[in-house]
Amino acid sequence: MRVRELLVPFGLIALAACTADKADVPAANPISLETLKEVTQTLSSDAFEGRAPTTAGEEKTIAYLVDRFKKAGLQPGNNGSWFQDVPLVESIATPSTLVVEGSAEPLTFDHRSDFVANSYQVQPRIEVKDSDIVFVGYGINAPERGWNDYEGVDVRGKTVVILVNDPDYQTKGLEGEFEGRAMTYYGRWTYKYEEAARQGAAAAFIVHDTEPAAYGWNVVQSSWTGAQYNIDAANNHMDQSKVIGWLTNDAARKLLANSGQDLDALSAAAKRKGFKPVALKSKASITLTNEIKRQASRNVIGILPGTKRPGEYVLHTAHWDHLGRCDAAPDGDDICNGAIDNATGTAALVALAEAHAKAGAAERTLVFLAVTAEESGLLGAKYYAENPIFPLGKTVGGVNMDALSLAGPTRDIVIVGAGKSELEDYVKRAVTAQGRTTVAEPTPERGFYYRSDHFALAREGVPMAYFEAGQGLVKGGTAAGEAAAEDYTANRYHGPKDEYDPNWDWSGALQDVGLYYSIGRQLADSGAWPNWLPSAEFRAVRERSRAEAGQK
Repeated sequence: MRVRELLVPFGLIALAACTADKADVPAANPISLETLKEVTQTLSSDAFEGRAPTTAGEEKTIAYLVDRFKKAGLQPGNNGSWFQDVPLVESIATPSTLVVEGSAEPLTFDHRSDFVANSYQVQPRIEVKDSDIVFVGYGINAPERGWNDYEGVDVRGKTVVILVNDPDYQTKGLEGEFEGRAMTYYGRWTYKYEEAARQGAAAAFIVHDTEPAAYGWNVVQSSWTGAQYNIDAANNHMDQSKVIGWLTNDAARKLLANSGQDLDALSAAAKRKGFKPVALKSKASITLTNEIKRQASRNVIGILPGTKRPGEYVLHTAHWDHLGRCDAAPDGDDICNGAIDNATGTAALVALAEAHAKAGAAERTLVFLAVTAEESGLLGAKYYAENPIFPLGKTVGGVNMDALSLAGPTRDIVIVGAGKSELEDYVKRAVTAQGRTTVAEPTPERGFYYRSDHFALAREGVPMAYFEAGQGLVKGGTAAGEAAAEDYTANRYHGPKDEYDPNWDWSGALQDVGLYYSIGRQLADSGAWPNWLPSAEFRAVRERSRAEAGQK
């Protein structure tokens, strides 16, 4: 789960009334605890070196997954192959210092401590020289909301400085220009770079702030340094900005103050509709040298063919990759093992394959898809969604698993991305059968809906259920759940200490994977086609893909 880089309650569509299409909720939990533990421990061991794409760690990972899929009873999912090649370009950028001149005094910012920088463009040397700097607020251009932070300014060839999240993230409720406290896609760092490129900016820097970003500067450092990946493209991504990156809050304050501007005052102004971009009295210069390597990574695909409707598909997804080697901990450990993120989700994928195979084939084909390069921007899932092995118009929907909770059993479940899809009925039915409840997302401002692989599939119209254990722990309640979540984010997330712990309490994770089993089985043994709600941004593309597949 890249912190990247992942919301209001789903509407109910009363599928329970459609008894002819309603599959029974499985009563027993068929998930193997031994499998969950064994696969998680194996994939997060030092021998797998953090499972970075295109490394020796990948080769070990995908070989292990194929072995486990075979033993589970699956068949190869891609015309006799277990793999789908995902063409990636890897780049390792070495930035110069960031130099800002032309205002009160020249400023020099150091890589890693003051900023991080990379580029989507595939070229060995990239230079931005004497580029005018413009503060563009939240960097949002949303005509349907009457909002344009670029209005009245031409930023072609310029460097833009952008705030993280969206303008109303501090709102207590879910009402506002950008859905209140809940992050919209306009708040994601990926969107901000996309829009900066559309506007022609030469460079785009996001100002880091822990609360709206939902992670500390240490996470930016670990995620944005070292090898970076993108899907290979014929145009070498030359339509993107030359440089993309982040500034620390302190660096941004100095940069703005050097032009007589105040970050707090500008941030307050940027929250209001009608904000006008502010041209600074300074220019930026930076050079990147890139080590470039083209090499395919692989998605791993296994299937359990359906008995009655084998040409209809139910997806189960989890990303197998993590960060590989990263910034060392104080003890010298420099392997980001990714035990929770996402060896646990990958283990769940294997355990689900075993459970469904033991239960016997369902009416529809069950697809188990372990995707690559999630940590680099959902690249494996994006490639599959744009180059599907199974037609998306005939893909019923599915579930995505990313970072199981090992804090113990909870009384509740949080549906991430609630308010968009009819799949909520399936989730709620399974949750109720466990004697648990669904609750509102406690931190919608963190934008978890946009931060895992289900989003890449949703953008192409496929309804995907994604949920997390709630914070209402059976032992300790909400306070203990909140403390556990914050501890993980602060001390292990995207760092070397996300390691396997033999003392973990797996009882809650076992319940949660049981929910995924139930939802997948309901979809696979039903004739229903759950859709997006009429208000969801993905409904139109779903209806087009269904029509193209000859489906109603």
